[in-house]
Amino acid sequence: MAITAEDVWLEKVIPIAEGFAVEEVIPDGDLHVIGSDVTVRIRSEGDGLTVQLPFGSHTRTFLQEVSKCSTEAVGSEGIKQNGKKLAASPGWSQDSTDRSAPRQSKLKPEVTTETVRSSSVMVSNMASILSEPKFGLRDTIVKSELVQREDSYTYIQNFRFFVGTYNVNGQSPRESLQPWLRCDSAPPDVYCVGFQELDLSKEAFFFNDTPKEEEWFKAVTDMWNRFPGCPLLLTRFWIHLLCTEKFLSAVFLFQGNKGGVAIRFKFHNTSVCVVNSHLAAHTEEYERRNQDFKDICSRMQFCQSDPNLPPLTISKHDVILWLGDLNYRLEELDVMKVKQLVDEKAFPELCQYDQLKRQMNAKAVFEGFTEGEISFQPTYKYDAGCDEWDTSEKCRVPAWCDRILWKGQNIAQLSYRSHMALKISDHKPVSSVFDIGVKVVNEELYRKVFEEIVRSLDKMENANIPSVTLSQREFHFEDVKYMQLQVEKFTICNGQVPCQFEFISKPDEVTYCKEWLIANPSKGFLLPGSEITIELELFVNKSTATRLNSGEEKLEDILVLHLDRGKDYFLSVTGNYLPSCFGSPIHTLCYMREPIQDMSTPLKLALNKKLASSLCSSLIFFLLTSLSQTLMPLEMSNNATQAEKPLEIPKELWMMVDHLYRNASQQEDLFQQPGLRSEFEQIRDCLDKGMHDTLFGSNHSVAEALLLFLESLPEPVICYKFYNSCLECANNYLLSSQIISNLPECHRNVFEYLMAFLRELLKNSGKNNLDVNILASIFGGLLLRPPPGHHVPDITEKRKAQQFIHQFLLRENNLS
Repeated sequence: MAITAEDVWLEKVIPIAEGFAVEEVIPDGDLHVIGSDVTVRIRSEGDGLTVQLPFGSHTRTFLQEVSKCSTEAVGSEGIKQNGKKLAASPGWSQDSTDRSAPRQSKLKPEVTTETVRSSSVMVSNMASILSEPKFGLRDTIVKSELVQREDSYTYIQNFRFFVGTYNVNGQSPRESLQPWLRCDSAPPDVYCVGFQELDLSKEAFFFNDTPKEEEWFKAVTDMWNRFPGCPLLLTRFWIHLLCTEKFLSAVFLFQGNKGGVAIRFKFHNTSVCVVNSHLAAHTEEYERRNQDFKDICSRMQFCQSDPNLPPLTISKHDVILWLGDLNYRLEELDVMKVKQLVDEKAFPELCQYDQLKRQMNAKAVFEGFTEGEISFQPTYKYDAGCDEWDTSEKCRVPAWCDRILWKGQNIAQLSYRSHMALKISDHKPVSSVFDIGVKVVNEELYRKVFEEIVRSLDKMENANIPSVTLSQREFHFEDVKYMQLQVEKFTICNGQVPCQFEFISKPDEVTYCKEWLIANPSKGFLLPGSEITIELELFVNKSTATRLNSGEEKLEDILVLHLDRGKDYFLSVTGNYLPSCFGSPIHTLCYMREPIQDMSTPLKLALNKKLASSLCSSLIFFLLTSLSQTLMPLEMSNNATQAEKPLEIPKELWMMVDHLYRNASQQEDLFQQPGLRSEFEQIRDCLDKGMHDTLFGSNHSVAEALLLFLESLPEPVICYKFYNSCLECANNYLLSSQIISNLPECHRNVFEYLMAFLRELLKNSGKNNLDVNILASIFGGLLLRPPPGHHVPDITEKRKAQQFIHQFLLRENNLS
């Protein structure tokens, strides 16, 4: 019923004068009723009035406007009433709008992405989703109940998605994209377009400096602008050669020109992740492609807006769309047979020889993903400018390299096709149109469900103390190795009271655990009777290995698991670390004639302390005029006097370089193609245990191990203190040589040894596809690194570092 004038009367008058203030009264305790009236106190000249205002946006706007008027009066003549100047309330400050915002987001039952979560979330996973510091325990319970009852206030609405992929082979957009992007009568609601091989130049490879990105972006957007309607969402993302633009949500790249980028977004109440990837080439490399896919899935992460929440992986989305040049080929058929089957349009028969189909059937890759029926001819490889198959000397077997797959519910593929009209590349673009069912919130039903949950929580008792049981409290990690993840799991079982838990830092410590350890999730919420599995992940990398190698730090830590309104639980974490040459200083390794894992910890610690004060004295120069002498094996003398002298270079470095010198001088794409993680682990064990006979694994794995070794050095080959000087004289070989001559002898020996090795590789550039710019860029960032605390190198600094190394690759230096 409407309020009339007869329903309102004057009861009390509060003068607006000096000291006037309007203050919101915040109730004590964590269990304030969400949606209840807002208590406001009005006071002026010793008089006051307390009123209840209805919960909602109108009250919030009123309080913010009063605060705004009060703060504007501060420092000015102010507003005068009855001859007195008004003063701002001491309870409101300049940031009053910000102060009120948290409570508004906390109490107002609005439909937001923070409050409404995906119904695909399991109760056991709520811990990693619902733990937000600005929400109290009661609010967290409301959120978890909303998650479980999501189906009661959401409905499925179909939206049309266009997904396209095109490997443009470094070409510029010289032809219209209309046959690809405007092949349907009506525009879709969402466009997702990905490109590969946008720019194949070396500048783009190393410095992310390419004008072609803007050319293609303009070509795509110009085509969209011609539609009579505007799409709801435009996602822009590209494959780059070794680097990506900053607008991407997450990035994972391999060495070389292969890798992947992804973008995620929330569409109504459905989370969507789109991945654009370019996997390893060549028919025989299908296992490498499988590994590329797994690496992207496991290592690509999206940081959430709340830094307290763990990053999201690709799999943590309702809808996943995967597109790109996946590079899977046709096998067991020669080129003529394939062309014959294509001419006969026998695509189902041809698909039986498709590597991707076979690998998916074997559950070796893209498990859980779906690909539509292929009814178009292979998209690779064509002669540029026409529709003729590859007529080059290699005469590639046609293959469906360019693919689109999806994963999720309520997805219907309407079309899957290639577009033969585009001819500038050796690939043909591919597109697919989907009807995707998106969860949309009915605000009226949502408010009804919200109010039902609040009413039910009003009846809950809040005096109970939460209690949990832990399946394990002591954890020991056995034989921890460098860059080899170990995981221990335990279960938190909750009692009969809702429980919010968190690992908290100990007194005088910033983080809850040591740098080499992480608990996943580190905080969360448990419903009564529920449980959650916590993973303790131990991983030693370049930032933590040095102190562990020297024995200055041990794998020991105590974790404190805190329950909100409950007690603390203490977890003991120990482990034994196997020392490694990775993460050890150059001068330390030069004094180690025996494998690092054979040395006792006190000896390593004493050696580090000794060398810290006196670096590598009286070394014998090992560089001779001929390359065969330069790369000669190390002499391991048994003489007692000789044993006290340091080695000229670390024996581990010699083992890797010697292996590459003897076996990989003509290896194609050396240092540009990644090795296998399993082979790296074998190589690391060989170096650390002193197995000198041979190094396991491919040449690419040994090359990657060498790069990781140089990257892990706590003090780079060119010492930190020379960093700025090297950049300043990057174009002056004489000054650069003088800097190298001032390095500690063990560092100088390593630098000259590596330069000699790289110059030898350049003599075989016709076979290994290396050139001086590639090697200078790769090793410039490893040998010449900015000191700790220095800003991240920009493009100018990277170019100077490259130029500095470039000088020594073009000429032999003799600094002795």
